Amino acid sequence: MVSYLCEVAGVSRSGYYNYFSEKSQKQRELKDEKDEVVKELILKAFHFKGRKKGARQIKMTLAGQFGVVYNLKRIRRMMKATQEHRVVPNLLNREFKQDVPGKVLLTDITYLFYGKGQKAYLSTIKDGSTNEILAYHVSDRITMDLATDTLLKLKKNRNFKKAKDSLIHSDQGTHYTHPDFQKLVKKLGLRQSMSRRGNCWDNAPQESFFGHFKDETYIKPCTTLEELKREIKQYMIYYNHYRYQWNLKKMTPVQYRDHLLNAA
Repeated sequence: MVSYLCEVAGVSRSGYYNYFSEKSQKQRELKDEKDEVVKELILKAFHFKGRKKGARQIKMTLAGQFGVVYNLKRIRRMMKATQEHRVVPNLLNREFKQDVPGKVLLTDITYLFYGKGQKAYLSTIKDGSTNEILAYHVSDRITMDLATDTLLKLKKNRNFKKAKDSLIHSDQGTHYTHPDFQKLVKKLGLRQSMSRRGNCWDNAPQESFFGHFKDETYIKPCTTLEELKREIKQYMIYYNHYRYQWNLKKMTPVQYRDHLLNAA
């Protein structure tokens, strides 16, 4: 069968096996991760000072403002790949607390440094009204899966009940402007909202959660990704079920969610 497929595709057997080897897969994953970082920087340069730019202006802005040097060919290739990315309006407008569970969802990604210089990424979806973490995903790669897998985990969360006119709010990062993410948001029946560029206050509760998370978890001592995932899982259980919060009438997020549902 392999020989037949190789003949039809016009590739050698050695080329076929090399493409699907563990080494080749890791190389492709590394390239995808680097491309996401490059896309993010190019988009920042493209939107710098609110003025659209051509490839040459982007190249000079990258060098002058961000200290990064890419050749024009690479910039043009990346710009072509990001043409379908779409920024959406800020529908939330900082109205985080609407006292309706499942109505305001906040999402973001943060870096985690652990062990001996290892780096991982944490993506979360937080309920703006109850502060409950409804879904999260941990990865050692910052590819699109990081954001889309978090959405899929939200879908699987049996305790999550989508409210009327619910929306998911994020920054303007490439994960959230990506067509794949936006299609999945629509498939889940959610509206999408984005912070204004460079305005961290538009998603302040999510930033606040990451601050508490990094203060209260034991991330640095973890030596493997699996160990890191276990620590994060234990903290998420603690945070949702046992961490009392002053602004939730001294309840935990889960208690406050039940309180709002019973009061409705």
